[in-house]
Amino acid sequence: MKTSDIVALLLLGAIWGASFLFMRMGADEFGGMALAGMRAIGAAICSIPLLTRTRCAEMRTHWRDIAIVGIANSALPFVLFSYAAKSLPAGVSAISDAIAPLLVALSGWMLLGEKLSATQATGLLIGFTGVVWLVVGTLGLSGGAHATGWAMAACLGANICYSFGAHYSHRRLRSGVTPLSVATGSQLAAALILLPFTVWTWPTHTPGWTSWLAVFGLAAICTSLAYVLFYSLMARVGASRSMVVMFLIPVFGVVWGLLFLHEPVTLAMAGGCVVILLGVALTTGLLRPRSSAGTLSDPATERA
Repeated sequence: MKTSDIVALLLLGAIWGASFLFMRMGADEFGGMALAGMRAIGAAICSIPLLTRTRCAEMRTHWRDIAIVGIANSALPFVLFSYAAKSLPAGVSAISDAIAPLLVALSGWMLLGEKLSATQATGLLIGFTGVVWLVVGTLGLSGGAHATGWAMAACLGANICYSFGAHYSHRRLRSGVTPLSVATGSQLAAALILLPFTVWTWPTHTPGWTSWLAVFGLAAICTSLAYVLFYSLMARVGASRSMVVMFLIPVFGVVWGLLFLHEPVTLAMAGGCVVILLGVALTTGLLRPRSSAGTLSDPATERA
């Protein structure tokens, strides 16, 4: 890769990692639902300049499938991660986001008959061992074991949504519509779906400026700008190399939480992160023996 592409990859990892920092900053004052709604609405507004005639035509033709992807890859994960941010450190939520490729591989094998090599199966086992390590080690970190347990369940639910969205978009939106049209249309769909819930759950007390700053960061930078950067990068270096961003998100999420929120980096976080990322590397084929060949599609290209 060129130096400019490496810089873009690092920037994208930093931006997506920062989304967990911003959710942690805004969740208490906005609440999970209102924060998720404002993120989707703001991202949809920022995406208006991307609505070219061609993209509008593609979205009209495939609006049902794009709306389903918007629910699975934006609306529901935004709500679930925002809910989790009220109890979990930003670093823990960021690490949990790395399990999405594992769930894509597991569900593809169990439900869709996709083949797994021995290396990929080993990666799944290692990755989910890291998940167990992370969950057990973080119970009771903030708000008690009960609240933390539900927050971790919300993170798992968000990644299950990503897994469904990856398979659905791979099968229904591979032809006839460009990835950026899917990303733009899915944000518009998520905004429309979450709008009434945002109004209904709007906080009684006006959130402070730091919470509004977090909303701006989530909507304009971590969602709208990040998708443009990702698809531009993918067009230049390909899907497999763009997949590396999945390994940068947890690292940056932990770093931002440490720097700006003074969150401690525990053994469970560090160990769980390393083991999960090792499992993801084996499962996705980024790390494999010379004789092994991956058979699964790249889930990173399906997140919209």
